[in-house]
Amino acid sequence: MKKNKFTYEKSGVNITAADNFVKFISKISSKNNKNIGGFGSISNIPQNYKKPKIVASTDGVGTKIEIANALKKFDTIGIDLVAMCVNDLIVQGAKPLLFLDYISINKIDLKKLKSIIKGIVKGCKISNCELVGGETAEMPGTYEKGKFDIAGFSIGVVDQSKILNKKKIKKNNLILAIPSSGVHSNGYSLIRYILSKKKINFTKNKFLKNELLKPTKIYVKEILGLHKKNLINGCANITGGGLEDNVKRIIPNGLTANIHLNKIKTKKIFNWIKKNKINDKEMLKTFNCGVGFCIIVEQKNLNKIKKFFNNDYKPYIIGEIISGKNKVKLNEKINWVEKN
Repeated sequence: MKKNKFTYEKSGVNITAADNFVKFISKISSKNNKNIGGFGSISNIPQNYKKPKIVASTDGVGTKIEIANALKKFDTIGIDLVAMCVNDLIVQGAKPLLFLDYISINKIDLKKLKSIIKGIVKGCKISNCELVGGETAEMPGTYEKGKFDIAGFSIGVVDQSKILNKKKIKKNNLILAIPSSGVHSNGYSLIRYILSKKKINFTKNKFLKNELLKPTKIYVKEILGLHKKNLINGCANITGGGLEDNVKRIIPNGLTANIHLNKIKTKKIFNWIKKNKINDKEMLKTFNCGVGFCIIVEQKNLNKIKKFFNNDYKPYIIGEIISGKNKVKLNEKINWVEKN
């Protein structure tokens, strides 16, 4: 009897390998989660909320993936993926509950995929949320050899009375910067453009190798801790669009976030980027420039707030809320000096 001339595996899709990967995910994820491998994920609705509201967020890590590919190091971009989603949830005071991932790849590579998923599981652990499922798509012909993409989807919950919105932000509130861990997951297309044009082999540069794959800081524990104690009036996750575009999203009409750029504590990686003939406006629009998250608070709570953070991420004042028509006003200039 002749063997089948055409099979799914011959077309480039290995279902057995995908099944083995699902078994691996199920093994390393929460012991209480029996959903992975099923058609859909079933989870309990939290009972300790009077009027629970669901908050959802989805995101990816952009071309930071190409840095991971070049370095053949995939154990941190999963943390980035979780961070990019859950850091958006907490802006509205929501506690992350569930996380799902989507991985599309030219050909199943178990070693690579296991490394990615370990990072996702670690990110979920830091965020105190649960990986409940996802999808791994083998897509020959769509991606070049070795290429892949990842996306994340997260669901959180907040009581209606505890939703963080613009109404709490008042004149004379302080604007605090919470340091980033580094570049996080925005602006990598520009970084890669610099590396390409200047023919920089970052794979042999110890500083760049460390900085460019440093995972995005997850702020869940600190922000939800502050929120529980009613110490935050508003907050913003500083991602694409930088400080100005993200802060203005939370400022009420008639008020202005008056930000002093010379107060920002930059990091060495941003000073390296800046030296490649990037002007201040471009830097502030593309990168977090050392400010990973902003919180708007009352001055009397400043000392209490700082106690929620370790020394690496102590918040500091970069501005105040004043009356004004423009949502954000940027003053002075960043001091591009090499600070840690």
